Amino acid sequence: MNQLRSYPRLVRKLQDALGHELCSALEDVDVIEIMLNPDGKLFIERLTHGVAAAGEMSPPAAETVIGTVAHLLQSQVDTKQPIISGELPIGGHRFEGLLPPAVAKPAFTIRRRAPRLIPLEEYVRSGALTRFQASMIRSAISKRLNIIVSGGAGSGKTTLANALIDEIVKFAPEDRLVILEDTTELHCSAENAVLLHTSDTVDMARLLKSTMRLRPDRIVVGEVRDGAALTLLKAWNTGHPGGVATIHSNTAMSALRRLEQLTAEASQQPMHEVIGEAVDLIVSIERTPRGRRVRDVIQIERYTGGQYEIGSDQLDEEEEARHVA
Repeated sequence: MNQLRSYPRLVRKLQDALGHELCSALEDVDVIEIMLNPDGKLFIERLTHGVAAAGEMSPPAAETVIGTVAHLLQSQVDTKQPIISGELPIGGHRFEGLLPPAVAKPAFTIRRRAPRLIPLEEYVRSGALTRFQASMIRSAISKRLNIIVSGGAGSGKTTLANALIDEIVKFAPEDRLVILEDTTELHCSAENAVLLHTSDTVDMARLLKSTMRLRPDRIVVGEVRDGAALTLLKAWNTGHPGGVATIHSNTAMSALRRLEQLTAEASQQPMHEVIGEAVDLIVSIERTPRGRRVRDVIQIERYTGGQYEIGSDQLDEEEEARHVA
């Protein structure tokens, strides 16, 4: 009860510590990320202008921000536990805060939550995705194939994953989706959906094991970043196809190598065959000076003879023209 009464006061304290400019930035749909470095310099990344300096914040103010977020998350941050991760109470944005001794002085980043769903067709209209690539994605969804969305930091992986979830709901509105995330970033309009979140005591691997008892039709993971990748791949391989997950890698082929690295954290045996069986499509998105675009879409047939058999999104001009027509 005391926590409930103090919640509005803590939110106001957080807003005061962030200041008017940063609070306004959190309301700006053009903003992607707010970053405070240990030297007190602030930077804001925007879709249209990239990263630019945004003034400074004193160490006491930064420490107030981090400490207040920890209180709002009913957690603790101090010299023994100098890192706090979670969902910012203002807008549900992703927050990562660090105190000494992890850093010289307080630092944090706020990854702004995607303001709206961008449908797959809008990617096509903007030129970020070819119509043939969109067709490949829709075909994979209709065939209940497993899709990995890969990309570097700030490439738009989560936003594209949201577009894929939207396509799943359109194509199979009766499917039961179980969505697993560290922080709330994915949007799902399905009537039958379960959203699960990791915590300090429940990691992604534990959530995935619990998911098996929730009777999912499709399993979606916000980001695969550790040995839980093996649990996800096995789940996809054992009666739960048609899922989506994102992974941090710069190209589609490097996503396969990244999966090999992650599964190695959970098994001493190479998992190439498991990856080849579980992953059907990799959609690689990148950030370019002219905006985000899908770099390539590749089909994974299987792993055999010491290599992955790859299908390609490339067509000869006549075939692609016929497809578009």
